[in-house]
Amino acid sequence: MGARFGVLGAITVWRDGTPVDVGHARQRLVLAALAVDAGRVVPTGPLVDRVWGVRVPRRGREALYAYVSRLRQALAGTGVELVREQGGYRLAAETDAVDVLRFRETAGRARAAGRGEEAAALWETALGLWRGEAFAGADTPWFNAERSVLEAERFTGQLDLMDVRLRLGQHSRALPELAARAEAHPLDERVAGQLMLALYRCGRQTEALEHHERIRRRLAEETGLDPSPPLERLRRRILTADPALDLAPAAAVMTPGRRPQPVPQQLPAPPVTFVGRERELAALDELCEAADGEGTPVIAAISGVGGVGKTWLALRWVHRNLPRFPDGQLYVNLRGFAPAAGPVPAAAAVRGFLDALGVDPQEMPADPEAQAGLYRSLVADRRMLIMLDNARDADQVRPLLPGMGGCVVLVTSRDRLTGLVAANGARPCAVDPLTDGEARLLLERHLRRVRRTDDPKAFDAIAAACAGLPLALAVVAARVAVTPRFPLRTLATELHDTQLGLDVFSGGDTATDVRAVFSWSYHALGTGAARLFRLLGLHPGPDICLPAMAGLAGLPVSRVRPLLAELARVHLVDEVTPGRYTLHDLLRAYAAELAHAVDSEADRSAARHRVVEHYLHTADSAAGLLDPHRDRVPLPPAVSGAGPQEPADQAAALGWFTAEHAVLLGVVDLATGAGLDAGAWRLARNLETYFDYRGHWHDWAAVQRIALGAAQRLGDPAWQAGAHRGLGNCHTQMGRLDEGHRHFRHALDLYERLGDPVRQAHVHRGLGWVCGRLGRHRDALGHSERALTLYRQAGHRAGEALALNNVGWVHAVLGDYRRTLDYCAQAVSVNQEIEDRHAEAGAWDSLGYAHHHLAEYPAAVTCYARALRLVRGFGDRYNETEILNHLGDTHLAAGDLDAARGARCQALEIALEIGHPDTDELRAKRDDLDPAGSDDLGAPHPAMR
Repeated sequence: MGARFGVLGAITVWRDGTPVDVGHARQRLVLAALAVDAGRVVPTGPLVDRVWGVRVPRRGREALYAYVSRLRQALAGTGVELVREQGGYRLAAETDAVDVLRFRETAGRARAAGRGEEAAALWETALGLWRGEAFAGADTPWFNAERSVLEAERFTGQLDLMDVRLRLGQHSRALPELAARAEAHPLDERVAGQLMLALYRCGRQTEALEHHERIRRRLAEETGLDPSPPLERLRRRILTADPALDLAPAAAVMTPGRRPQPVPQQLPAPPVTFVGRERELAALDELCEAADGEGTPVIAAISGVGGVGKTWLALRWVHRNLPRFPDGQLYVNLRGFAPAAGPVPAAAAVRGFLDALGVDPQEMPADPEAQAGLYRSLVADRRMLIMLDNARDADQVRPLLPGMGGCVVLVTSRDRLTGLVAANGARPCAVDPLTDGEARLLLERHLRRVRRTDDPKAFDAIAAACAGLPLALAVVAARVAVTPRFPLRTLATELHDTQLGLDVFSGGDTATDVRAVFSWSYHALGTGAARLFRLLGLHPGPDICLPAMAGLAGLPVSRVRPLLAELARVHLVDEVTPGRYTLHDLLRAYAAELAHAVDSEADRSAARHRVVEHYLHTADSAAGLLDPHRDRVPLPPAVSGAGPQEPADQAAALGWFTAEHAVLLGVVDLATGAGLDAGAWRLARNLETYFDYRGHWHDWAAVQRIALGAAQRLGDPAWQAGAHRGLGNCHTQMGRLDEGHRHFRHALDLYERLGDPVRQAHVHRGLGWVCGRLGRHRDALGHSERALTLYRQAGHRAGEALALNNVGWVHAVLGDYRRTLDYCAQAVSVNQEIEDRHAEAGAWDSLGYAHHHLAEYPAAVTCYARALRLVRGFGDRYNETEILNHLGDTHLAAGDLDAARGARCQALEIALEIGHPDTDELRAKRDDLDPAGSDDLGAPHPAMR
């Protein structure tokens, strides 16, 4: 068995299971300092620092040589040698002979194993190596820092094991351990989330919610922070008894401070009533069987006319085969043929998938190609179902295809997708209208209480009028169900006499018959419900909530609710998720036709104005909650009937923006098309905070281009400047530095002409940011100092704090670290005064950077620790990577190679998760700990925003 070395507890050596006497305490410290890096050379200088810290004896190196000599004697015959080479010492032992190395190796295997029984066993093995406090009794700066790192790794491992146990359904067994851990770590939100989930699964929903309330109060009292968005989402899911939480194999533990790895379950519900399609279902079964043996994704291209039941077929098949896809299902409606809004851009669909796969918005790459690459990496080799519904063409689909096998992709489209078949190996699956017999059977199943035998000729006439389209049959059945006293013959005659045709869709008699079906149901509506249906054709979609529907109609929610119920009863609208409603695009086109035929232009314009005002004023309230320190643009009162919402808190505001994201993009376009340029500009302005917070840089740029056009048409130079500033921000975020600089210069010219000092300061700060990224540091300093002067003259404290940090950072880049300390200490003070904790984190990071370059390493470590604590509270993984990188540089400069390696490993791990642009550099720094590499000052810094 040979020698084994233990540092995860008392520093101990065993030979064949028997303890070996390796001398007194200081001598054991020498052995432990070498064991942590077993197989690698530890230079003599750093080894002395590890063992003695600042209390090195006058003849420290001679003492070290004596200890090494005695250790060699103690280890004689164990098969392990202490070798002197390359200016240092190496413990020539296998990594599995040292418990800390074995712990880290086993923990890595556990993470790679996923979240099943194997992972649980590996975690238990790794954690079982701990015998107590690491390096028990050691008290030098290096050992204390290394102990802290290891304790953090142990704690993370305990939580990772708990995630696995919860996924395996072991919530009852986990409760006592979780309760004790929550008591020991009362502010740890990951622990709180695990305890809440375990309590909920044990049938103790009330206690789970009470625990959330306890941690919410403690966070507010002790840190001034609210619970993180993941913990809030878990609370809402528990509050609504989300069924997904009951499924241990599929439930996702939403844990703050690390990238969650949920199993997405995005599929809509299966069709309640379904007939036929046996040939198509069998073809899809064969397709799925082929997926098991292929190295490329298997793709089915399901095509057919609108309303023929493509989506119903796909959902029927998927829900029958869910066990085939243990890693989850992704779904997106690509709206390829939606009449009121354009198709969903592939980049937007990718972003939605990344959200569903648990990628933190703060970690999202800015570049769409990088996002697509991250998406393909996350689904690689996973057994997932990806449903791309209602695609326009093959070009819209290709960026959403996985790059490797394991996944099955179902694409539905009115297009035959021949390009996808030819170039991507998709298997075509054409869906034809139902046969007459299938149509009659589906209609009879819909009706339940009405049988064909009651009046066969009328029944067959109604079924035939629907042209074999399941959508039309469902609408007709709903009409029959709500008029039970009408004879079938009367209804058949009424349907046959309707001669309208949906000219917007080609398709001959099929389109004509579909419109006849729709009109039949529409004419049965009351006046109020009919008006609401028409107005829904003016909404940009893809869906709408009840308050927005009330604003569109100019009615109180209480009056809209029964009208909506009337529409739902006859299947003219569907509730896709609780509180959100949609229309099939054929119905939306029909509603829009009716609005133009029935309602006056004045009525249509008033409805568009109300709905724009509804979203604008709600967005203004929500943006103010996301960033209370932003400069709000005054809004005139909302027009009568708009009925804007008032989100309750920051979490509700973020939830509203997330739910309405696609709608809001459409509303900006709607406002522009309706001649409401002022509304378009104001809405674009209120979207900036959300887009910045969530990393939607491309959407930000798109709406700011619309805002710029609106401001130019209005002839408003202040609004033009605001749009240029927004474009400067988002282009700089995306790395388009010349473009960002150009827009900032346009904005500054306009604000100078307007004599607006605060907004001039905002732009100078932006110019400082982009100049710093371009390497023009003297220009960056000039802009940052000008911003500081303007903010101070205007008494703008939030801006002053940001500018102080920016000026301090540029001084650090230019090598004047004492001035950095002065400016950034002021920034910390002002941020604490105004309670802007995110900006405070950036200032602490700058202070740490300055202390590092002044060789004041303990002070630098303290500053970085404070910055890390703050950014982790916000879940800001990008800046966490930056700070860990700086912390690693400081540990290295202090000669603490192990702590440097630990920090850099953490930085690299996060960088790999989020697609950080400097990942290669971080990997090189991890692999080659070269102190000269820590003085690179050319990289952008988060303070320069």
